[in-house]
Amino acid sequence: MSERLPVPVRGDFRVFRPMQTRWMDNDVYGHVNNVVYYSYFDTAVNGYLIDATGTDIRQLPAIGVVAETGCRYFESVSFPDALEVGLAVERLGRSSVVYALGIFVAGRDAAAAAGRFVHVYVDSAQRGTVPVPDAIRAAVGPLLRAGG
Repeated sequence: MSERLPVPVRGDFRVFRPMQTRWMDNDVYGHVNNVVYYSYFDTAVNGYLIDATGTDIRQLPAIGVVAETGCRYFESVSFPDALEVGLAVERLGRSSVVYALGIFVAGRDAAAAAGRFVHVYVDSAQRGTVPVPDAIRAAVGPLLRAGG
């Protein structure tokens, strides 16, 4: 029997991004569909990078492509919930960044969902793996968890 991982709490994350649910996010069962969480992760990470670098990251000579994602769900969220996405960096490597993300209903301490999101940096023209750009490295450094 595998050991259950704890539900993340706000203190596990370094920064939070607001995320408003939309009517179209709900599925026929009345809660946000599982695939929508990945959109929240993508929006939170890239929005943070744009704000933290002060640049349009799509114009950098290297871009982060998603190589891996994952999500664990703890409780349902539904429109019109106001959410906050917590961000932290588990690992900052030579050419990749591993993010830890938490989806929180505004005002709650325990995450409704926890995600993992891996960016691998590639040359924007040739798509070969390259080092994480200095601007990105500087932006995600403050999000780094101990040991990352």
